[in-house]
Amino acid sequence: MTEQQEFSVTFWGVRGSIACPGPETIRYGGDTSCLEVMCGDRRMVFDGGTGLRKLGNKLVRLGPGETDLFFTHTHFDHVCGLPFFVPMFIPGNTVRLWAGHLLPEHTLRQVLVEMMMAPLFPVPPDIFQADVSYNDYECGAVLAPGDGVTVRTGPLNHPNRATGYRIEFDGRVICYITDTEHFDGRIDEKIAALVQGADIMIYDSTYTDEEYPRFKGFGHSTWQEGVKLADAAQVKTLVIFHHDPNHNDDFMDEVARQAEAMRPGTIVAREGLTLRP
Repeated sequence: MTEQQEFSVTFWGVRGSIACPGPETIRYGGDTSCLEVMCGDRRMVFDGGTGLRKLGNKLVRLGPGETDLFFTHTHFDHVCGLPFFVPMFIPGNTVRLWAGHLLPEHTLRQVLVEMMMAPLFPVPPDIFQADVSYNDYECGAVLAPGDGVTVRTGPLNHPNRATGYRIEFDGRVICYITDTEHFDGRIDEKIAALVQGADIMIYDSTYTDEEYPRFKGFGHSTWQEGVKLADAAQVKTLVIFHHDPNHNDDFMDEVARQAEAMRPGTIVAREGLTLRP
């Protein structure tokens, strides 16, 4: 029997909208979206929220290397960690940045240059000393960032567009579906097809069903809708993610209790957690 290769996802940031570190978010964490996915020895990062800073500090300790960083979209909470990602400033590192939601109106380099522009930021991306490339693709593309790694992409329902990811490696599947709003009364068939049969689905669960009516149109979903999608698409493990900054640890404990009762085995994401399919 062939030994399975390493395939894991580690959560470096699990919040949405704005970072909220403090005594009420110690157990689940207060940094915004950032995931580290290892496929064998290939490292892929998904989203560059404030959690990216701590991941960068870890990578510096490991020495020069290559990283592929895929953005779901470029709203500020998903990109604001990039200027503080230390590997970008060190010669010998290679960082490939990817986005599938910007064409044809924009490019990823253009958006990041405008984010790091005076008077909003003191230095431009030209300050980066690593080998940095900016890769724009059409959402729906199938990407092959490394040997044996397939990354399928699909559209999410979010203002200014966003991209969902399906990472396939060594016979297993991790899906990252955040910043998407469900449709009333029906499953989003495009997302269902993208996540079909996944071992792990990380899903935008910003609100509860009770809260959602006040925020309809904001581009986010609920953990209960995540359960419906996971059941419809025969997902093995649902991971609740993109926690509202107003949901403290006690609130998230209650979400975890209710989710476990509704769909046993459901996990609430927290910083530092590593999952393996």
